[in-house]
Amino acid sequence: MSGTKIPRPKLKTYAETEVSARLKAELPHWSYDNGLICRTYKTHGWKSTSMLAGAIAHLAETAWHHPDLHLSYSSVKVTLSDHEAKGISDKDFTLAAMIEKVAQWQPGKEEGPLEGTPQDDPRYAYLKYD
Repeated sequence: MSGTKIPRPKLKTYAETEVSARLKAELPHWSYDNGLICRTYKTHGWKSTSMLAGAIAHLAETAWHHPDLHLSYSSVKVTLSDHEAKGISDKDFTLAAMIEKVAQWQPGKEEGPLEGTPQDDPRYAYLKYD
């Protein structure tokens, strides 16, 4: 039936100690702060910041789970929480992992024809990888 919303089961939310343990094990560059999981990505300038923000926005819209993004000239801060579940849920961890995978991908570090941006030339440097 078109337009009918299928009820979803309530998602489990995690206690602060559980969130911290999962972040340490799965997403070590992320942190827990005041009910949010957070990560700041350093960039080489506004062009890189806006491209990374667009990539994160694409992932979030596709996943239908939307982080807050805080942009500055040389960084993108991502904060996540599940407003529907009223806490940190698996949706947050899953989207954070996908953002991390995309943001940290470096084709020049893999076999294949994609060489990646030259990080030693400031004209082409993109992200400041971990």
